[in-house]
Amino acid sequence: MHKTQTIPCMVLAAGRGERMRPLTDHTPKPLLQVKGKALIDWHIDGLATNHLTNVVINHAWLGEKIIQHFSQDRFKKLNIQLSAENEALETAGGLRQAMSLMKIDDYFFAINGDVFCPQFPFERILEITNQLRKHKQPPMAYLFLTQNPSHHPEGDFQLNGNLVTDKTSSSINHTFSGAGLYHQDLFKSIKMGSVAKLAPILRSAMSENLVLGEMLNVLWVDVGTPERLAELNSNDNI
Repeated sequence: MHKTQTIPCMVLAAGRGERMRPLTDHTPKPLLQVKGKALIDWHIDGLATNHLTNVVINHAWLGEKIIQHFSQDRFKKLNIQLSAENEALETAGGLRQAMSLMKIDDYFFAINGDVFCPQFPFERILEITNQLRKHKQPPMAYLFLTQNPSHHPEGDFQLNGNLVTDKTSSSINHTFSGAGLYHQDLFKSIKMGSVAKLAPILRSAMSENLVLGEMLNVLWVDVGTPERLAELNSNDNI
């Protein structure tokens, strides 16, 4: 029986943002602004609006600026904890370290701090979590996929109904949005503080049909270059 009405969440903010240079030479990528608001704050505000207030944020590159940003009074209504990485631990390694700061029953939610998705369905996170808990064998992950952007035409995974499997050349593939629900057991093989990528762990779980997901049908942009950031800021429809 799960009494909690919320689950822990994480926003990943430790990346160097090499492709965003020179913008990221002095500013962490998640603090770059879209329409006058830091990329990461679009997520933080969405989480807060939906009462997902237990949030861990990891940092490495220019981490002191992340710390300074979240020391502002406006974030006091949230329970934000910061997970410092001496070196960027990659996604799975960063998630594994951050888990030590979370009170996890089974699942937690995570999203990349450098994607722009202002209409992300944060309001459905608890509903999806409760559905996952009804499975006889708990799924290890629930991924949000999106249409392939022009800079990543080959995609990452395929979606068959709500089952996510590895991509193949003979099927329609989709791009992983960087947002997902994860079962804590997905990361049990990772040592605390070690560098570990997420994709191989997900593919292993996919081979056992333990990864579910859905398509995101809202604006989603991987803000990976200065050009993409400039395009967002010049878009009058945002």
